[in-house]
Amino acid sequence: HRFGNVRRMRKILQITNPNDYARYVNAPVLHPLISILHYEELGFFRRSLNRYCVYGLFIQKNFPKDIAYGTKTYDTKGISIIAVAPGQIGGVEDNGELISRNGWVLHWTPKLIHGTVWENAMKNYRFFSYFYKDSLQMTSEEWERISLLINQMRSELQENEDSPSLRGVIQGYLHALLEYCNRIYLRQKSSEEARSSDILKRFHQLLIDYYAKKRQTDLGVPTVRYCASVLAYSPRYLGDMIRKATNEPAISYIHSFIVEMGK
Repeated sequence: HRFGNVRRMRKILQITNPNDYARYVNAPVLHPLISILHYEELGFFRRSLNRYCVYGLFIQKNFPKDIAYGTKTYDTKGISIIAVAPGQIGGVEDNGELISRNGWVLHWTPKLIHGTVWENAMKNYRFFSYFYKDSLQMTSEEWERISLLINQMRSELQENEDSPSLRGVIQGYLHALLEYCNRIYLRQKSSEEARSSDILKRFHQLLIDYYAKKRQTDLGVPTVRYCASVLAYSPRYLGDMIRKATNEPAISYIHSFIVEMGK
């Protein structure tokens, strides 16, 4: 297996083509441009921190808690999907321990969609971005439908010789799968925006009440920590939500509020 060393001599599995990871976990190689593997069929294998030159989807019921994504750790809950793109690093570094997983893994080279209508559409799938650090949370029904879709795609690869026709079929399945992912992403984004908006309203009202009750006389200018405590959030979470809703830090919002109130 091809490994490389980067900062602090971390052990990195170089995934330069779709089947590098399949070979690492001893999964069958089905096609030169796309790899599909089912974790339950593999038994035990070793962890890996991966550098990707391919696109990938990890679709599982339970992800490890310490999975890395760039310089951060991933927020994974329940049945979910993690998407990776060329140039990214993600996974858990091999420590010699043998592990088992559930769910599916797909890796495909950009060559698979080169020259198709979906090649340009890839930039619209925001869930592949490093800046989107939450996994895509599926319902049980979505898990069943997506698993069925992947199983059908794999059957096509197992039963048919490589040909332009087969690649067209696989491209169609892949597009349907990515549209499922995008629907989940848009649903989560809408939910997050609604939550951010609700927190912003409560945050703003807290500032109004703070000065209406003249608490600044005894406590001074309200801090993010104070506001987070009153709203029953951590300061970091409150800060993230306010930034998401206003595109500025919570402390800047407080200062702007004070200036407007002074006017």
